[in-house]
Amino acid sequence: MSVEVGSPVAGLAAALGEVPDPVFSQAMVGPGMAIKPSGGRADAVAPIAGTVMTLHPHAFVIASSGGTAVLVHLGIDTVKLKGEGFELHVAKGDVVEAGQRIVSWDPSEVESHGYSSICPVIALEVAPEALADVREDGQVATGDVLFTVSA
Repeated sequence: MSVEVGSPVAGLAAALGEVPDPVFSQAMVGPGMAIKPSGGRADAVAPIAGTVMTLHPHAFVIASSGGTAVLVHLGIDTVKLKGEGFELHVAKGDVVEAGQRIVSWDPSEVESHGYSSICPVIALEVAPEALADVREDGQVATGDVLFTVSA
């Protein structure tokens, strides 16, 4: 079974190597992609359908019924903002559809605090070979497929 992972935000697709954090750039938590978001207030949406397993203002994990889990991290070091500028629309344990609004945030505001707004989108607990149809760098709209995870 495979799961298509959509972009949680609109912006420019980039390789994980471009993320200014070694945990992500070296794929320590798993393979995936990153999105450099378009500026301005926006919603981050669920990249897959499933259950909200982890939920912070700056990051969330959604697990599909088949067990594929995807981490979305809104910016780098944004935990230091202590939730300021982020608005949650779901709760941990909620079942969500792909494309459903999870968090509202403002990438430009994140950057104004000196943090990168790049968004790693990570397939957790899978080998890099499990990713297929990985999108090339370039413009993506919210919901566009970034990659497929083969379970």
